[in-house]
Amino acid sequence: MRKIDLARAILLGSSAAFIFAVPASAQTAAETNQQANDQPASAEATTAANDEGKDTATDENITVTARRTSERLQDVPAAVSAFNERTLDRLQAVDPTGLQGAVPNLNIVQGRGSSNAMNIYIRGVGQPDALQTFDPAVGVYVDDVYLSRIRGTQLDLLDIDRIEVLRGPQGTLYGKNTIGGALKVVTHRPGDDFRASGSIAIGSYNQFEAKGVVSGPIAAGISLGLALLTSKHDGYVKDELNDREYNDKDTKALRGDIAITPIENLRIDISGDYTWEDTAMTVGQPLNDLTTAYTPFFGTILPVGNLYEDGYHFTAQISPNLPNSLELRHRGLSGTVAYDVSDQLTLKSITALRKMDTADNIDIDASIWNTGDVFVGVDQKQFSQEFQALYKSERLSGVAGLYYLNERIKSHQEAYGSDYLRFSPLVAPPAFLRTIDDDLSTKSYAAFVNGTYAVMPNVNLSAGIRFTHESKDYDRSTTRYIGGAFYDIFPFSGKDHWNDWSPMASIDYHPTEDVMVYAKVSKGFKSGGFNGRANSVQESTEYDPETVSSYEAGVKTRWFDQLTLNLTIFHNDYKDFQARVGGCGEIDPITLSCTPLLSVLNAGKLRIQGAELEAAWTPVRGLLLDSQVGYLDAEYKEFDDTRFPDGSVGGPPFPNGSRAFQTPAFSPKWTIRGGAQYSFEIGNAGNLTIGGQARYKSRTALAVDNTYILYPPTPGGSTNGTGTDVEVPGLFQKGYWLADARIVWEDLGKHLALGLYANNLFDKEYRTDAQEFSSVGSIRTVYYGAPRTFTLRFTARY
Repeated sequence: MRKIDLARAILLGSSAAFIFAVPASAQTAAETNQQANDQPASAEATTAANDEGKDTATDENITVTARRTSERLQDVPAAVSAFNERTLDRLQAVDPTGLQGAVPNLNIVQGRGSSNAMNIYIRGVGQPDALQTFDPAVGVYVDDVYLSRIRGTQLDLLDIDRIEVLRGPQGTLYGKNTIGGALKVVTHRPGDDFRASGSIAIGSYNQFEAKGVVSGPIAAGISLGLALLTSKHDGYVKDELNDREYNDKDTKALRGDIAITPIENLRIDISGDYTWEDTAMTVGQPLNDLTTAYTPFFGTILPVGNLYEDGYHFTAQISPNLPNSLELRHRGLSGTVAYDVSDQLTLKSITALRKMDTADNIDIDASIWNTGDVFVGVDQKQFSQEFQALYKSERLSGVAGLYYLNERIKSHQEAYGSDYLRFSPLVAPPAFLRTIDDDLSTKSYAAFVNGTYAVMPNVNLSAGIRFTHESKDYDRSTTRYIGGAFYDIFPFSGKDHWNDWSPMASIDYHPTEDVMVYAKVSKGFKSGGFNGRANSVQESTEYDPETVSSYEAGVKTRWFDQLTLNLTIFHNDYKDFQARVGGCGEIDPITLSCTPLLSVLNAGKLRIQGAELEAAWTPVRGLLLDSQVGYLDAEYKEFDDTRFPDGSVGGPPFPNGSRAFQTPAFSPKWTIRGGAQYSFEIGNAGNLTIGGQARYKSRTALAVDNTYILYPPTPGGSTNGTGTDVEVPGLFQKGYWLADARIVWEDLGKHLALGLYANNLFDKEYRTDAQEFSSVGSIRTVYYGAPRTFTLRFTARY
């Protein structure tokens, strides 16, 4: 009750602050529209507006393109957070996962078993499985180009103008797979002014990072930009048995941009990027001793040791025959053409081609046993085309567009599980190999329109709608070999299409220039698909799209040019959410055990509601205090599962066949961050900034399957098991705080900087993600956040 009362207190206190915040100067809605319209749509102008010398927490005029047109962040009638380069440095963020805590109700961590994937949940909506056939639920965009897979999204922040995080469904303007929200990365674009910068960093675990950027005009109407990065550190996890390290980093990245302005009202931007990574495996820690499958439900125990030890202080012992390698090649080419037909109308085209190749070795069970050793090779390519028409007048502004995406993903997987068939620790098991080849083609078409109209002085109405048609064609073949002999082959194919209408409507009211109140309703959807883990007829399921209807209201205020205070409340109805759940199927005729099932189903409904507070205060010159608070109340209303005959145990009454009492995954009740920094001059020697932050995340479930399922002791019983309400303790992370600190010197012109940064200052050990494959040999594995690190970085800017 105390937490609920605190949330209400935040709402009431912020509402009271709004009531008394009535400065004398009023601003009409037409003036607000014109202010947005006066912001040029070009990337060059937006970059100039987000001056590197300012911090988004202190600059009320920060410009964003969350609604596809340039406008002041405080005038956007939606929950949007924005971070420029200077703010990202203050947050000590080197990739998007550094935004954890800085955005209310955002859960963003490195994905399980991967060095370059992100697990992103916003307001309790996300999709954590990085398997190539599963669509994300939070869209990631780089310069308005959609990245359609979770892999390859943990980007190093190279020459970033800003990052925008849009909370809540963005189906109208951004389309499918933005059901939870969107994360937009906007890079610096070449302009008419010469710009150059470089940095070198060294730190813990033999960290070394070097960045270089140069940009400027090379001829009349032509500007060129080039950015380079190399970043590496040794592994955080040691394997003394095999004399190896895991969870390291070795990344190189290159981006080139050319901006051409052949005539005054035409701009052409062409961008190319290439990222390659060659790292060791990302390894977690096992929660259970493993079991074999040879004897039904009473297999041989395979001890893994170090059970339930926390963090990076455990000694990893990984299968010695599994290559210690994760490789990624990710590249793209895009072109944006913007033509000003008149002062009111601009036509824009965004064309992009991207390709990603991965070759990953993953030890899912994180042990010396050959029970969950996997190779996954993926060849993914996508082509996208978007046309936009942007209109602005004194009272009306908006955008209409067409969108097309064509994506193909081919994958080859090899799963090694010889020890899963071990009859006795003293008898060598037969060699087991499962090969999987799949091919997924996706085509998506969309048309959308969104506009804002000043119906009265200081009142705006906005509305929009998007129609999406998507089709998928999937083929999969699974083959098993036991003892070198061919055992069986399982083909699985499917083809289907889905249509969706995603509307949005909002109203915003500006009683003064520094106060805005808004209300918004919107819808988002994530497309349907086919189970990419199907290895049997029981698993070869097609699942439908999931949808979220969102109701949101907020107030954005600016006080005395010192305090920014924004509050949002929301209620989401989440339907047909796609859950990947494990189980036990038919008795295997070879191993005499139940066949593990990994199914995807539209499990039911969630009700998600909460509140968000963002505040930044500069009480005196040089001192910045800021905080972000997210409160989230997420609960299942329906979660159909016949294995749970009495879902009412331990919670509200639910009908038989329900697991709605479980805790929704990656939906902590509280996310809190508090930061402080003080900058002061040290004579003619420059400026010194001392800063720090503390971030809190309350108790979090790390998997959808987070209660025990009991399987019968003999094959005569129900092979699918019986669900319980007993939580698996290892699949939860209790509430924890992290602390970071930094001290940075800059010369008076802000051309040179030298900073010392400490992340996870008190070396807190905390879990971020989990693999739940207990139906396969009792495999449960958890992954951890980075330990304490120190970084010394020198930066030069021109």
